[in-house]
Amino acid sequence: MIDAHHHLWDPARRDYPWMAGAALDPIRRPYTVDDLRAVTKAAGVHATVLVQTVSSAEETAEFLAIAAEEPVIAGVVGWVDLEAPDVADRLAVPGPLVGVRHQVETEPDEEWLLRPAVLAGLDAVASAGLAYDLLVRVDQLPAATALAGRLPQLRLVLDHAAKPPIAAGEWEPWASGVAELAARENVVCKLSGLVTEADWTGWEVGHLRRYVDHVLDVFGPSRLLFGSDWPVCELAASYELVVDAAVALTGGLTDAERLAVFEHNARAVYGLDAGGEPPSRG
Repeated sequence: MIDAHHHLWDPARRDYPWMAGAALDPIRRPYTVDDLRAVTKAAGVHATVLVQTVSSAEETAEFLAIAAEEPVIAGVVGWVDLEAPDVADRLAVPGPLVGVRHQVETEPDEEWLLRPAVLAGLDAVASAGLAYDLLVRVDQLPAATALAGRLPQLRLVLDHAAKPPIAAGEWEPWASGVAELAARENVVCKLSGLVTEADWTGWEVGHLRRYVDHVLDVFGPSRLLFGSDWPVCELAASYELVVDAAVALTGGLTDAERLAVFEHNARAVYGLDAGGEPPSRG
């Protein structure tokens, strides 16, 4: 099993603007590689993809250094200033960089992804052979769909299924927006981050099923990959419980389809070899 989406952080060393507010107090502490080893071993996860948490090239360099020394971390989805004129040079970094992400959901502009400078930066990401993780709001899905059409050579990964409004029990416009994005063949979707979109203290697997069934329907098992979103998930569930929920929600798939969701698709999307390691980028 490959966990295609998790984080590490230390609030004593770095500010995390998204972590403001008393509701996030339970996870406002350091989460280290030792913690990661413990939870992945208990859950039977043999490789992971470590994802950026802030817009910081320094954090990305730290993550790459950590991943180079830690066998369980197969790759890093880092951050780069996509509007910089030298994105290609900034992506030429040592270490297992397999993708790039920017927290687009914090951008007020619904069409931030379509800015000319951003498109140029994303073209450089594609040219570097890297994936791009989409962390977007529902109202930004049309721009994401347009992006997928403009840069068909770019592998796009929709994080957290675009955060469906599970706790509120709402469906549209999320469902239609995700379906339109899924029609672009260069887009895949992470089965991740859903427990924290549900009621943190009262969620059940059944509350997630309608939303998971929808992404399975529009993306198909060949374009869906599992991610824990640990440690964020601890606001609502332990690492093992998140894994158990994902296994239960994919219970209707064949063995081959589940193997794709929980391992093979992550290898393909992020360019990991059979052992979970990223290939040499020369």
